[in-house]
Amino acid sequence: SIKMDLLHSNGVLIIQHLQRDYRAYQDLLHFMSHVGDPRNIFSIYFPLWFQLNQVVGTKMIWVAVIGDWFNLIFKWILFGHRPYWWVQEAMIYPNQSSPCLEQFPITCETGPGSPSGHAMGSSCVWYVMVTAALSYTVRWKGKSAVSLHRLTWSFLWSIFWIIQISVCISRVFIATHFPHQVVIGVFAGILVAEAFEHTPAIQTASLRMYIKTNLFLFIFALGFYLVLKLLDIDLLWSVPKAKKWCANPDWINIDTTPFAGLVRNLGALFGLGLGINSEMFITSCRGKNSCKISFRVLCIAASLATLQLYNFVKIPTHTEYLFYILSFCKSAAMPLTVVALVPYCVHSLMRKTEKKLN
Repeated sequence: SIKMDLLHSNGVLIIQHLQRDYRAYQDLLHFMSHVGDPRNIFSIYFPLWFQLNQVVGTKMIWVAVIGDWFNLIFKWILFGHRPYWWVQEAMIYPNQSSPCLEQFPITCETGPGSPSGHAMGSSCVWYVMVTAALSYTVRWKGKSAVSLHRLTWSFLWSIFWIIQISVCISRVFIATHFPHQVVIGVFAGILVAEAFEHTPAIQTASLRMYIKTNLFLFIFALGFYLVLKLLDIDLLWSVPKAKKWCANPDWINIDTTPFAGLVRNLGALFGLGLGINSEMFITSCRGKNSCKISFRVLCIAASLATLQLYNFVKIPTHTEYLFYILSFCKSAAMPLTVVALVPYCVHSLMRKTEKKLN
């Protein structure tokens, strides 16, 4: 406990330093925090990569979902505090003069703080993207090609670490994580992504396999929660702390609670399984049009545009269980749209155009 207090107090000093000396970069740091938001995986990265390479796109969803599930379990095990409430309750400061940490609209996350979900999700997905891009260059032959591969390798991994460090700094700056929490998140994300580099079975998984995986993840997480609750250990202990110490009650969002993230990810995995095993996917993405660049470009543009419309769909939060059900449905609809609905519509449109021309 003394060691953790020392670690936390040193982290608070770092946060104060960042908020004081890097205030001019506030907008950029807030932007980088949004870049690391795991929800971007489903609305931006996945639509781009799935149409370019279905193997990479599929892997991306699996890595994001399993990575976030492990993040939830680790959060429940580690009981990590967040800076913005820890400074208010820590008993190590004399005369109760706790340091002043500035809060922002994106500060008041309600789940435990360790490891950082943003850092873990960001490192997961960017690791998949970088390794996927390098898998193309490694096939090049010839002396000049080898040199180009090494140059590309250095460039892409430099970009990877610049993004991860920026996301980590942004999460520390807004006082939602201590430095050690974001570091743990980055390396945990890399481990999860690397594990899926050696798991080819996900590419041929049936709908039944997707459903079984969803049920296992849900039952394990719920069972873990209920067993500890019977032992009088409340895994939602962080929610009342967030509500108590958040500077603005309007900044508290049910979407940041532990079960909200779980439901969102399970919905995305189910939607992917439903889409990949649908007739629409087989007809469009495995038909003759799937090899055409025009087909892929249209699918990317239509998918990104359609998914942005989902942002306008606001789920009611007055009833918690209704929120979880609708959140699951909305999350399932996003990969289903990218994998099946949009490609099928584009495929049908191209077929009609070809018939008219003939």
